[in-house]
Amino acid sequence: MTTTRARSAKSAKPPKKKAYAAAGVDVDLGNAVKKGIHALVSATHGPEVLGKIGGFGGLFRPNFKGMKDPVLVSSVDGVGTKLKIAFATNRHDTIGQDLVNHCINDIAVIGARPLFFLDYIGGESLDPVVFRQILKGFAKACKEGGCALIGGETAQMPGMYQKGEYDVAGTIVGVVDSPKMLDGSKVKVGDVLIGLKGNGLHTNGYSLARKVLLEKAKLPLDKPAPGMALQLGKELLRVHPNYQPLMASLPDGMLHGAAHITGGGLLDNLPRVLPEGCRASIRRDAWKVPRIFQLIQDLGKVPVEEMDQVFNMGIGMVLIVPARAVDKALTLTKGIKIGEITRGDRDVVIL
Repeated sequence: MTTTRARSAKSAKPPKKKAYAAAGVDVDLGNAVKKGIHALVSATHGPEVLGKIGGFGGLFRPNFKGMKDPVLVSSVDGVGTKLKIAFATNRHDTIGQDLVNHCINDIAVIGARPLFFLDYIGGESLDPVVFRQILKGFAKACKEGGCALIGGETAQMPGMYQKGEYDVAGTIVGVVDSPKMLDGSKVKVGDVLIGLKGNGLHTNGYSLARKVLLEKAKLPLDKPAPGMALQLGKELLRVHPNYQPLMASLPDGMLHGAAHITGGGLLDNLPRVLPEGCRASIRRDAWKVPRIFQLIQDLGKVPVEEMDQVFNMGIGMVLIVPARAVDKALTLTKGIKIGEITRGDRDVVIL
């Protein structure tokens, strides 16, 4: 009779690494990390969310009570090379908020309220600490924005990304009652442009900003830039604001149109909501351009016309209201009157 003696823990060899993990994709690690997200995600759920986390699809039963003709509105986006600042500062808790808020703003200009959000994270590998920071940002912004985080996808793709880097994308789905939809048809000559203040670059123009501030001027991220009090890294990671709750609080009929000022700036975004024969005439001296934009313009010797087309220049959202409602709108929004709708070729003129 032969017997087999178990090896002692001291002499036991570590388990052999799985072939897929050796190739750079650790499925077991991915499963372990995802097990800890239930509380974060479920905190964004209301009774409309059905099913459980981890299914093949997110289930959502909307409540359209009170709507005459509900229309679903969707949008998808990313945060661009703002991610490079997150990598360089090793701060990842704001990126998720940026993405959710950006997407909510994109459907808010149509008059929609958000219903649910889905995310995608793809990276060279899966770092549990980084993953949780990103997810916390998604959950925080979804909860504050009144939408459910009902699903997502995480992909480990060695060879596709630099070590320690990742990309994020998100899709928002919302709803608007068709009679209240903002499609630009109500905009007319004589309407007033109200700008809602931004708090920085938001999620656009970071390739140019990094080129000027970090590569050309070699400014350190852990120290304030000239003329600024906040560390440059923190300044560049300011969270993109969510303007939808404020817009939704305005009386019915007050808004004739709205434009989210993202990539393309005031010059390219406002025409998207203008009807034929209408021009947005903006006065440059109506607001003070934040220091960060002045710094980029000065250090990079960037023409002002290009700045206007790349950055929001301190105006994150533009509301178009009838002249009779402007005083009330300014009081409710704490915005700035930046111009008017005049006759023209469906374009923008900054005077």
